[in-house]
Amino acid sequence: MPHNLFWLQGGSCGGDTWSFFNAESPDVIELFRDLDVEVLWHPSITRRSVNEQKELIDDIIADNVPLDVLCIEGAVIRGPGGTGLYDEAYGKPKKDLASALAYKAKHIIAVGTCASFGGIGADGEIEATGMQFHKWEAGGFMGEGFRSKNGLPVINLPGCPCHCDVIAGTLSALLMDDPLELTEFNAPLEWYGLMVHQGCTRNEYHEYRVEEKQFGEKGCLFFHLGCHGPLVHGTCNKILWNRRSSKTRVGIPCFGCTRPDFPQHYPFFETRNIEGIPIELPDGVSRAHYMAYKGMAAAAAPIRLKTRKTGI
Repeated sequence: MPHNLFWLQGGSCGGDTWSFFNAESPDVIELFRDLDVEVLWHPSITRRSVNEQKELIDDIIADNVPLDVLCIEGAVIRGPGGTGLYDEAYGKPKKDLASALAYKAKHIIAVGTCASFGGIGADGEIEATGMQFHKWEAGGFMGEGFRSKNGLPVINLPGCPCHCDVIAGTLSALLMDDPLELTEFNAPLEWYGLMVHQGCTRNEYHEYRVEEKQFGEKGCLFFHLGCHGPLVHGTCNKILWNRRSSKTRVGIPCFGCTRPDFPQHYPFFETRNIEGIPIELPDGVSRAHYMAYKGMAAAAAPIRLKTRKTGI
């Protein structure tokens, strides 16, 4: 039997959908064919009428149509005042639809940071939240103890957007019954078990504290230009975008889009610091040791790194 998939968009820009549709090896059509996936509904590609969609949803809820995978893209909107009326479908709050389908699904995937943690509206009037997390705290919309029919929590795939290969790989693992080891935020360890910094081509500049204060040069962007690479777990320097690059490889700081508190409430292109030492330090590093180490490292920096200017 085919694996039935329902893709529900909540409070979303749709970026995760278009990231997914950019998958190349395999592309989305090949992936669905190889996994024997039948897309019951996706707002961008399904041709069912509104009435047909409503009938389909009623059949899923009545257990007449099995639901193998529920993909949630975008935050669950609970405003105003917990009613969910800011985001409706068929005259009812879409949050209620998300809940009803979640209780019928064997697997649930929160695609993107908004679906995982609440995203851009998590602190605002729309009362956005993630499916099973609200920013850093477990719980979210479905509650910390919720489990799908197959006994799993909501699988979080943070990113703004999430990389297409992460979506494809997660679907493949779930539908082929391959075990997925998860992080503390219910994200697959395979893709979220390393720091963005670990694969950064500017690593050596960071180690010797060869810093940049303006864009266009080759040094580290962490100390002054707002790079979150040493602070966040993500795939960007492991699975390259368009199979060729990442933000840091072209001189743009990592924005930390996989963090539960993304987007931040302070400037993106500035590093908050105290006397030149970033307020947020790499995971597990003590401030005293970091200050001593970076001072010595800067003094020992090779000439080839110090003369890093583009074109030299």
